[in-house]
This record gives sequence, structure tokens and C-alpha cells, in this order.
Amino acid sequence: MADLSVTVDGLEFDNPFVIGSGPPGSNYNTMARAYDQGWGGVVCKTVALECEKVHNVAPRYARLRVDNDDTSKKNIFGFENIELISDRPFSDWLDDFKRVKDDYPDKVLIASIMEEPRKEAWQEITERCQEAGVDAFELNLSCPHGLPERKMGMAMGQHPDLVREVCGWVMEVAKVPVWAKMTPNVTDITEPARAAFEAGCQGVSAINTILSVMGVDLKTLRPLPTVEGYTTPGGYSCKAVRPIALRQCMQLARAFPDKTLSGIGGIETGKDAAQFLLLGAHTVQVCTGVMLYGYKMVKDMIAELSAFMDEHGFSTIEEFRGKSLEYFTTHADLHRRQVEAKVKKALERDTDWKGDEFVEQSEKLVTDTVN
Repeated sequence: MADLSVTVDGLEFDNPFVIGSGPPGSNYNTMARAYDQGWGGVVCKTVALECEKVHNVAPRYARLRVDNDDTSKKNIFGFENIELISDRPFSDWLDDFKRVKDDYPDKVLIASIMEEPRKEAWQEITERCQEAGVDAFELNLSCPHGLPERKMGMAMGQHPDLVREVCGWVMEVAKVPVWAKMTPNVTDITEPARAAFEAGCQGVSAINTILSVMGVDLKTLRPLPTVEGYTTPGGYSCKAVRPIALRQCMQLARAFPDKTLSGIGGIETGKDAAQFLLLGAHTVQVCTGVMLYGYKMVKDMIAELSAFMDEHGFSTIEEFRGKSLEYFTTHADLHRRQVEAKVKKALERDTDWKGDEFVEQSEKLVTDTVN
């Protein structure tokens, strides 16, 4: 049977499946539930020193369905949230961290932290969480909504110089591994990642949610999710973002082959996870999936990933991690390879397109996913 355990930056995970920062890790009870169900680790909901300015609204989620008449969870392919970071007092979080480590000493607990760009604040939150026993940190430099007026989240992570400075502050006092969580809302995700690594971070997590507007209600003419008639752009997640997350994780893994990567974005099955691992991720995180299917989904994910490994004869995750990275190349090289292979291509020239056969011709150029 395949061995799903992984060691990342000295952290020993029973399996690569980690609860992503958000509601599924919002207090002791939720984190304990995750461990009891078999998750390899938990990243708690993002905490800050002061919670007084955090006020969530309702509704704060919106869902996009393939078929609006189908109300099943499997029909949901897009999910938007305008959820803020934790509204719980920092002292309560410290108590929860201690309790988690007392009750689950062999499980990995990662504290997601966020602060304003002030050295004393970042260092205080790091030191106090560390004293409470957390195993690692994930720096939230990427939340796309909420508190941008305080230069927090994405407002910080889009600027490599600021990423370098903040990560440097944390690394001055951190005694455990530190991952910086990357925003996809940038032109080149490797630039802020490079800044984090230059500051000393051991790894990065990618991606956070994509800034979005879910849609507009055509009856009320109000954008969604609607709160007293109004809304604000939020973070897009679920299956629809997976191709974007895979691309950006691939870029990070190729640019920084000696650094660690936690892959995030639309992961709902063991086969989804296998794709991130094949593109260089060391662990994978799930947040929206848990909100849709519950903590027990990890059991099926473990079984599916194990079956994938058995099918290919992989005994450990490290045997296939990053195995698909070598198959990315340039468009010019793809053309050269087809010329050398003497492959007869469908619709080789733009003049081959016919208006009355357009759909049929398009079908000849498609590769469907088979997972």
C-alpha cells in the first residue's frame, strides 16, 4: 500500500491533505474535527492581534452552478466569499493553539497570521503564537478583500518590496517554518514569491482566491452576494479556479525547485490533489471543498490518491512529486516537435476554417480532461 506521509520543512504530515485557512479552521472544535477525520494538518483561520475592526456580514457567500435547476453540491463549480479574517480575540486563539497541541501533539498546526505593515505587530503576533506551540506559520499576504485600507492581505502581497520587508520581520523572530501565502492577482506570481524567499521564508502557499464579482441578479439588478442591496468584490474559489492554480503552482515549482510549495485551488478529490503534486506541490490545502462536503471528504481523497499511486507503482509521494514539470515547454518547441514527428495536423492554416462546419472543426482540436 502506498505511503502518503510527507515531511516538509521538518514538519511530519500523516498525509499531504491540509485544511486551508478559512471557516473550516475557525476554532478548537473545527480543528479537532479535522484531525479526527484524518486530515494531515490544519491552517487556522487568519488571526490578528486586534479583532475589534473585524465585522462579518451575511450573506457572505455566492455560488455559481453549471445548471441552476440542479441544486446538488456536485453542480457547484464557482464559489465567492467576502469573509473576513477571524473576529475572535487573540487571547482566545492562543488558548486554542495550546489546547490543540495538548490534545493532538503529533498533528501539524499552522497559524495563519495577518497584520498591518508594522514591524512590532508582525513580530509580536509571531512570538506569541510561537509560544503557544504552533508548528509553523502561513503569512496571509494575499486575501483579496477586507481591510485593504489597512494595507493588509493582497494590498501587501502585490508589492514584492513590502513582501520582502514583512517576511524579513517575521524571520527575525520565527523559530519554526514560515510559508508566505501568495495572491494570484498579480502579473507574475514568482516575483512576490522570490521576495519572500529572499527574506528567508522556507516555503510558499498558492493560490489564495481570485478577486471577482460573482454576478448580478437580473430581477433585482443587484450584484451578488447582496447585503442590504450592496456588495463588494470578493474571493473566487472552487473547481473553476483549479486550472489557474495549477498554472501558478507550476510556475512557482519551476522557478524555485529547492523551495517548498503548498498547492491550493479547487481541490475536491484525490485525483485533483495528484495533479498539484505532479506539478511540484509538497502538500495540498482544501477550504471551499470542506465547506461543501464536510471534513469526512478527506477519507475519499486519501483513498483516491492511494489508488492513483498504486496504479502507477509509486510507493511514496516524493517518487512522483514534480514528475509532470518536465513536459512544459514553449509554443515554438511544440511546433518543432510536431514537424519532426511528421504529424498531420487538423486545421493547419487559418484558411482551412469553414463557417458552416465551425463547431465540428473546433471539436477536432479539443483535448478533454479525463479525471
